[in-house]
Amino acid sequence: MADSGSAAAHTRFRRVLLKLSGEALMGPESFGIHPATIGDIADQIQEIAGLGVQVAVVIGGGNIFRGLQAHARGTERATGDYMGMLATVMNSIALQDALEAKGVTTRVQSAIPMAALAEPYIRRRAVRHLEKGRVVIFAAGTGNPYFTTDTAAALRAMEIGAEVLLKATRVDGVYDADPARNAGARMFAQLSYDEVLQRHLGVMDATAISLCRDNRLPIVVFNLTQAGNIRRAVAGEAVGTLVGELAALARPQA
Repeated sequence: MADSGSAAAHTRFRRVLLKLSGEALMGPESFGIHPATIGDIADQIQEIAGLGVQVAVVIGGGNIFRGLQAHARGTERATGDYMGMLATVMNSIALQDALEAKGVTTRVQSAIPMAALAEPYIRRRAVRHLEKGRVVIFAAGTGNPYFTTDTAAALRAMEIGAEVLLKATRVDGVYDADPARNAGARMFAQLSYDEVLQRHLGVMDATAISLCRDNRLPIVVFNLTQAGNIRRAVAGEAVGTLVGELAALARPQA
C-alpha cells in the first residue's frame, strides 16, 4: 500500500468518508451480501487506498434488517434500531474480510462495544489508524436509536476531519424526480444544502444534511456500480452530484 502520509498529486482529497448503503452489498440479489459485489467494492476501496488516500467507511444495514420497517410491523422503535445497528456490524465485518483478502489492512470500530468482533469507537485511535494507512470501518451507527447511518456518516466524517463525504448510491447522482419512474428526470450537477432540504430531495436524512451544512462538509453523491467512480470522486472529477460549496469542485449545471 502506498504511504498515506501524502496522497498522490492527482487526488483531490487526503482523507474521505465513504458512505455505503446496505443495499449496495446485495448486488443482483434481494437480500444479504453478494460475494462478487462486495469484492468489487473492496477493489475500488483498495484502489484509492493505494493512491495514499485515507479511507473511512460507514455501511448501512438495510440488506439485512431495517429498524423502521420492523417498527411499522409492531417492533418497538428503539429495539428495531438496535437490531439494525447489529446488521451494520455484520456488513462491516464482511467488508473487512473482503478488503483483507486483497491485502488491505483494515480495522472495524463499533459504537456498540463487542470486543470479540471489533474495536470500540475511539476517535483518536481511528485517526491514528488512518494516518497509518489502514481503512477504518465504523459500525453500529452512532450507537443510539433514532439516528440513521447517514447521520452516523456525517458525524464520523466531522470527527475524523474528513474533507468530503462520498455518498455511494445505485443511481448516477441526485435527480429532481425518481429516474426509475420518470424518464424525464433531470440530474443536478451541484446543489446547496438548503436546496436539498427545501426540495426534499432525499439525498440523506435532514439531520445528516444539516450537520454537513453547519460544518461546511461537501457531499458527493455518485453511482457506485460504475467501476472507477470512487477513484474519480477522490480525484475531484465531475462525477455525480456535488452538495455544498467547494470551489475546486464547482461544476456548471447540465
